[in-house]
Amino acid sequence: MGNIVLHDKTFRPFISHERIMEAIDAVAEKVNNDYRDRKQPPIVICVLNGSIMFTAELLQRLDFNCQLVSTKLSSYEGTESTGVVKSVIGLTSDVEGRDIIICEDIIETGNTIVALRKQLLEAGAADVKICTMILKPMIYNKPVKLDYVAMEIPNDFIVGFGLDYNELGRNLKDIYVLAQ
Repeated sequence: MGNIVLHDKTFRPFISHERIMEAIDAVAEKVNNDYRDRKQPPIVICVLNGSIMFTAELLQRLDFNCQLVSTKLSSYEGTESTGVVKSVIGLTSDVEGRDIIICEDIIETGNTIVALRKQLLEAGAADVKICTMILKPMIYNKPVKLDYVAMEIPNDFIVGFGLDYNELGRNLKDIYVLAQ
């Protein structure tokens, strides 16, 4: 695992694929404990594009029936959050009366996840839980509880395992951090 270059930036190795898998195993165990005995299968919402890899790995570890739905929201340009959440692709399923598990790749400011949670509750979801692969606790200051967090990291810009820098780097199996 050496340094990589994406566009005009260099990234160094940060979190190995093995460590990512261990973190997903631990989160899946918690989700299974909470949902295993539900009568109605919950809806797992994959927030595109970043959480595709995380959601796919998580789904393979869930031992209960669930429905998969995708949505696409955006608040990023380059390496900075714009602070404005834009809904790019709407939900493809009715959520009224359903339990929802939102799968997100990374939560920083929380603007995107809070907006999506509000949208789901307004659409009649019975319950909305938030599951994220990565949390930046130094930045997240919203009153909304994060139910499942696989890993916490400092406020560093990362790529890999679904995370991108201007659409490159999502396919990397490890996570890399911006080299200083």
